[in-house]
Amino acid sequence: MAERAVRLILNVSHLRLAVALSFLTGFAVDQVTKATALAYLTQGSPIAVIPGFNLSLGFNEGASFGMLSGIMAGNPLAMAAMTGIITLGLAVLALRSRNLWEAMGFALAVGGSAGNILDRLRRGAVTDFLDVYWRDWHWPTFNMADVSISVGAVLILISALPAVRKSYNHA
Repeated sequence: MAERAVRLILNVSHLRLAVALSFLTGFAVDQVTKATALAYLTQGSPIAVIPGFNLSLGFNEGASFGMLSGIMAGNPLAMAAMTGIITLGLAVLALRSRNLWEAMGFALAVGGSAGNILDRLRRGAVTDFLDVYWRDWHWPTFNMADVSISVGAVLILISALPAVRKSYNHA
C-alpha cells in the first residue's frame, strides 16, 4: 500500500513538472519571439522568409486569428478579463488531469493564452507576426502563443484516443 502511494506521488510530481515545463515553454517562446518581432519588424513591411511564409508585424485586438476584433476593438481590459477567466479554467483542468498528454495540452494552451493576455495588458492588443499565405490569400497573421494554443488543443484531442488514455494515465 505504501509503495503504491509513493509511486502515485512520484507520478503526480512528474505530471506536475510536465505541466509546469509545458506552461513555461509556451509562455517563454511566445514572449521571446514577440520581443524579437517588435525589435526587428516594422508594421506594413513584411519580410519574405520562404514562399508562403512572411514575417509581418501586426496588432490584434480580437481573439485568436482576429476573431471578435470588431467587437473587442478598444476594449483590451474586457478581452483580457474574458480570456483570463477561460485561461484560469484551463489551468485548473491542467492541474487536475492525470493524463500526461491532456495535462501538457492544457498547460501549453494556458502558456499561450497568458502570453496574449500580457500583450493586451501591456499594449492594448496582441502582437502578431507570422503570416502564412497561398498566392493572394493570407491566413490571419498570428504568433507563437496561437501556435502553443493550437498544439495544446491537438494534444488534448490525442489524449482522448483510447490507447493514449490508457497508456498515459497517472492515477
